[in-house]
Amino acid sequence: MCGGFIMAYSSVKVTPLTSSLDQFFAHLIYNLGRVSSYVLLGVIFGFFGSIFTFSAKSSGYFYFVIGIVMVLMGLSLMGKIKFLTSLESIIAFNPFFKTFFSKLIHSKSYSSFYGLGLLNGLLPCGLVYFFLASAAASGSALKGGLVMLVFGLSTVPALLGLGFLVGFLHKNNFRGIMIQIASVIIIGYGIYMSYLGYSAIIA
Repeated sequence: MCGGFIMAYSSVKVTPLTSSLDQFFAHLIYNLGRVSSYVLLGVIFGFFGSIFTFSAKSSGYFYFVIGIVMVLMGLSLMGKIKFLTSLESIIAFNPFFKTFFSKLIHSKSYSSFYGLGLLNGLLPCGLVYFFLASAAASGSALKGGLVMLVFGLSTVPALLGLGFLVGFLHKNNFRGIMIQIASVIIIGYGIYMSYLGYSAIIA
């Protein structure tokens, strides 16, 4: 999802006349916006994790459901089912999202890249769900925010590089290969989380 989002805005907001330095700062600011959303979500999930006491079985059910969702997302990325397409459509056709996205995508300002990053951070993503589950399990708003900060920062180098490779990815099947690899990883994480949840439920 993140890769597709970067390719979408890069094809509109970044032109061959854009200097390498401007491209770098634009992609960097976009990623800062994305990480900001992750941290905010981490704080929220960590806060709720601190006020609700989860038993081992309750946590097990939580992890099991998140794992199933991740498997469905992975299968959707592979094109096997339409789960992710339906989920993204619900968000994409939201009037607020459409209006906000339209304004940001047609703006060349640095702040518009930050806004797009914020929006991207709110889109459904299996790996984000995995770490949000960890944020909730931390039982602290601060720790939850830190979990998502570390996760977000760890993804910046790859996505920052992707911004400079958009042209290359459009010209061959490399993007398709990477999507297939990402799908397998997400499904693997999902199965692992479901297994952890199932183990906690039957314990």
